[in-house]
Amino acid sequence: MTDAFGRAIRDHFRGERDEPLLHRDGEETVEHPIEAFYFADFDPSEDPAHEWLASRLRGPLVDLGAGTGRHALYFQERFETVAIEPSPALVETMRERGVEDAREGDMFALREAFPRDRFGSALANGTQVGLAGSMRGLTEFLGDLAYVTTPDATAVVDCYDPTHPATADLVGYRDDPTPGLAHRVMFFEYEGETNPILQLRLFSPARLREAAVGTGWAVEEVARGDDENGYHYRAALRKRGDE
Repeated sequence: MTDAFGRAIRDHFRGERDEPLLHRDGEETVEHPIEAFYFADFDPSEDPAHEWLASRLRGPLVDLGAGTGRHALYFQERFETVAIEPSPALVETMRERGVEDAREGDMFALREAFPRDRFGSALANGTQVGLAGSMRGLTEFLGDLAYVTTPDATAVVDCYDPTHPATADLVGYRDDPTPGLAHRVMFFEYEGETNPILQLRLFSPARLREAAVGTGWAVEEVARGDDENGYHYRAALRKRGDE
């Protein structure tokens, strides 16, 4: 499988990137902001949004779709952190950046990769939960995540909110008549190589709460971006003892 996305970010880190990473939907094309998205510092002491995220996680932590290890590098200094990422080039990048336990893996195959109750918390930052593809897929993912985490575990996931007007401006946005749901269709291109088309489902916080019913998780709190980024939200989840 092609890895244009991961190669571009790895080449950027190594100082070997001469061409942009393009984010595309048909003819609509924008340059993906690699430095800002994947190499900005994660410092809870200087950013309230980072502090909010860090305060809801503990070890052992599984960082799902860990990218360049931006979060894993911080958390591994505090407790055991396992970073998984499907891109081989990004796993290489994490290891070169100092991530101690970076593994190639699929966040939608957790039961095959880890035993029951393996982690105390989980982080899925980067809107990858949209790759669950449907409400049923999201429920199945949350159920699998419940299997590999302890009975008192916490998690943080993020998504774009289809009920926010600005979400419609995202590259690849597709409307959906069902309230609280939308689609996003896009692909990445680098040096003439393209990744497979990504088809993501966008869930509102209310739909995330609905999908969590029966999985063992409950949405405890939702935090939105600032005014400019209010269409993006993070949700803090906690295990429910009665499920």
